[in-house]
Amino acid sequence: MQSTTRSWWGWGRVEDAVVGREREALTRRVAELLPGADLTVHEAPPVESFAIAPGKVVAPPALAPLVSENARDRLAHSHGQAFRDVVRALLGRLPHVPDLVVRPTSEAEVVQVLDWCGDAGIAVIPFGGGTSVVGGVEPRVGGDYAGTVSLDLTSMDRVLEVDRTSRAALVQAGVLGPALEDRLRPEGYTLRFFPQSFEFSTLGGWLATRAGGHFSTVLTHIDDLTESLRVVTPAGVVESRRLPASGAGPSPDRMFLGSEGSLGVITQAWVRLQDRPRWRAGASVAFADPADGVRAVRALSQSGLHPSNCRLLDPVEAFVNAGSPTSVLVLGFESADHPVTARMDRAVELCRDHGGSLSEPPRHTDAAGGSAHGGAADTWRASFLRMPYQRDALAAQSMIVETFETACTWDRFDGVRAAVEEAAHDAMRQVGATGVVTCRFTHVYPDGPAPYFGIYATGVWGRTVEQWDEIKAAVSDALITSGATITHHHAVGRDHRPWYDRQRPDLFAAALRAGKATLDPAGILNPGALIDPLRPA
Repeated sequence: MQSTTRSWWGWGRVEDAVVGREREALTRRVAELLPGADLTVHEAPPVESFAIAPGKVVAPPALAPLVSENARDRLAHSHGQAFRDVVRALLGRLPHVPDLVVRPTSEAEVVQVLDWCGDAGIAVIPFGGGTSVVGGVEPRVGGDYAGTVSLDLTSMDRVLEVDRTSRAALVQAGVLGPALEDRLRPEGYTLRFFPQSFEFSTLGGWLATRAGGHFSTVLTHIDDLTESLRVVTPAGVVESRRLPASGAGPSPDRMFLGSEGSLGVITQAWVRLQDRPRWRAGASVAFADPADGVRAVRALSQSGLHPSNCRLLDPVEAFVNAGSPTSVLVLGFESADHPVTARMDRAVELCRDHGGSLSEPPRHTDAAGGSAHGGAADTWRASFLRMPYQRDALAAQSMIVETFETACTWDRFDGVRAAVEEAAHDAMRQVGATGVVTCRFTHVYPDGPAPYFGIYATGVWGRTVEQWDEIKAAVSDALITSGATITHHHAVGRDHRPWYDRQRPDLFAAALRAGKATLDPAGILNPGALIDPLRPA
């Protein structure tokens, strides 16, 4: 196999970066969309150009074999994969670098690390694949900590047990998405959880951030696939009982799902598996009027048909990523048990009732194989996987390319969209940027959609982070004011904290803070993410 190198500053693998004809074509499309943009290419600085001070802390001898002080390693663990992370790396502005990267290979070693850091007053940042887009893994901790340690869990990556009777598996938290699927495939199973970051993110990261997967309806969040958790906290180990469901008080799993490493380190989980799909159907539906597409998707979400894919792209999003001049619905069904022809036929009928049209009939595959996709659906899928790489390429060309994702009830969607678009365009004018706002639905529920907004705007090299921060703040204000959530599946981290603090009830915040004080009395776990610790005097 050909070896590959993970990029220290941007998305994915170095070998998969946007170059050559792909970059030329991307640059031409952006120039057409935004004439006058300065698309000069800026290269990432070499790692050697960063003046990284030696770490301030020294690990105990027992932990020394687990420790890395390598400059490239520390830089790669100093940031996530948001637009602002990538641009700051391109500009050589990474002020918060962990003192050490520690890779435990067992739960006992996690306990040792937490004991050492708790006694020494060292902040611990749990780290999986490093794909956070909200500052969740950045060692920006404040306070008077003696230092920071990035606790990389990726050496704990085994599938420990498969329960075929209950169709569940016990999996260590550090396993990356592809490796997990590779280990389940011989058993005939899948976790069926495929976020855009799938290739580079871990089970523990999905659990800690309450991540959302690729599928648009039913079992959309990792919560739905979690049977029980085992978590190491500075105060001890918490393990929930394996149960399909329980009414015995508030769920301990729910306490740690979405806790972002601030309450404990998730080391393993029992997850619910599914049989691998055998039947699939796919279609692309065009809507001349985007409002008709919204109504069609609402009808689908409330029909009980439960499509696996129900992504509605507005005309700009469809043009940028699928080459279509109209709003497009990428529709799909799949099953491991039965053909899905009848469900697809009814879904197409619903779409046509709302003004949708198909340029070609739905594609089907049975157990023998074949492709259930094509046309705009295939174009969208390929574009979806390339989006982060293209974002990096455009970020290096002074473009502001980033997203906002949220969720709201159907009755509020029109107001939320109008508020976001107005806030984004006003903010772009304020910062001297020219751009467009796109929208697609990533997930849909009977009571509301998860709109995913994109910004493509001209920036000024050296100022795009500051320009983006102002746009981000304006849109985040609009989301909270219009009754939407600050995030549907990207977590809180440090970047969403000001708006999460406004969204959550005050008494809940007090209870969460008290829970953290019990589980993490020294306040060392991921300080600043999700909730501020109550540190001892």
